[in-house]
Amino acid sequence: MIQRPGGHQKIPDNAKKVFTGVMFDVYQWEQELFDGTTATFEKLRRPDTVSIVATTAEKKILLITDEQPGRDAVLTIPGGRVDEGEDPETAARRELLEETGYEAKELVLWKGYQPVSKLDWAYYVFIGRGVEKVTEPHLDAGERITMREVTLDEVIELMRHPDFQGKEISVDLLEAKYDPEKRKALEALLFG
Repeated sequence: MIQRPGGHQKIPDNAKKVFTGVMFDVYQWEQELFDGTTATFEKLRRPDTVSIVATTAEKKILLITDEQPGRDAVLTIPGGRVDEGEDPETAARRELLEETGYEAKELVLWKGYQPVSKLDWAYYVFIGRGVEKVTEPHLDAGERITMREVTLDEVIELMRHPDFQGKEISVDLLEAKYDPEKRKALEALLFG
């Protein structure tokens, strides 16, 4: 079982949910300040998210162009929300299959973290090794996704593209670009 990463600021037990949204809930509580006075603090909560760096036996990485209504297209890796009651690994397998039609022979958690202190939201990045196409994608009504296979070098160059949204792996790509040992380690991680 994957341990959910903790955040830098927990929602305290005395917090009250003041808004329930489709994706975000808002919690508020009174917090004592350093000078002894109090102030109202708040934090958002949303469903956790998974992303999958999917690699083929030919050492290619799956990238997708993801369009959604009311938002510009972004270049990213497959991923999406963890459904209620679903564990992150199951969500990663489901999202990979839905968005690309591919399944991974091996799925490994690369990293899990909470990227924003004022938002209770865990983000998991998996590596899907040896992916193979098993079906056609099954996209949500609000998704338009096209997929392509690229080399590690192409991903490294694309991270500078203004539409690239794979920020969760950008530091690792940048290190691999300039440090041969880091590149070797990243290739071993991605391709086994």
